[in-house]
Amino acid sequence: MKKTLIALMLFGAAAFQPATAEEVGKVGVDWFGNDIVIDAVHDPKVEGVTCHLASFSRGVIDRLQKGNWFEDPSNASISCQQTGPVTIGDIELGEGGERVFSERTSLIWKKLVITRIYDKPNNSLIYLAHATQVQDGSAKTSISTIPLFAGNVTWTKGKP
Repeated sequence: MKKTLIALMLFGAAAFQPATAEEVGKVGVDWFGNDIVIDAVHDPKVEGVTCHLASFSRGVIDRLQKGNWFEDPSNASISCQQTGPVTIGDIELGEGGERVFSERTSLIWKKLVITRIYDKPNNSLIYLAHATQVQDGSAKTSISTIPLFAGNVTWTKGKP
């Protein structure tokens, strides 16, 4: 019984494998150590799609001068492209989409998130970069779309 429970817990953890970000660039924007960081993010349930996420990282001097020690701004930009044959796994098809990537931008309350939404009428995947917060949510968003043309996409669960 105990082994079965452990196996189920491991399977549950493996079923939701959020994407990881790989830093591919960093551009200094001032003398205070503030940078724009560019990460490559691969969707764990959609092979052949790479998103590049640009976000702002505050330097130590900026944190000392302006306070707010444990938080980066919610500003982010996203661009996603087909980078190989597209194979779509078991993705969420509902209007709210599915969280693909998340990283903290504050000590506790705020995260930078990428959400994937399947646009069935237009046969496209939409990737939305946005922040989540407990209160005072940010309206700062960025969006990128991947068209799913016939012949360039394989669905592992059959096309919805």
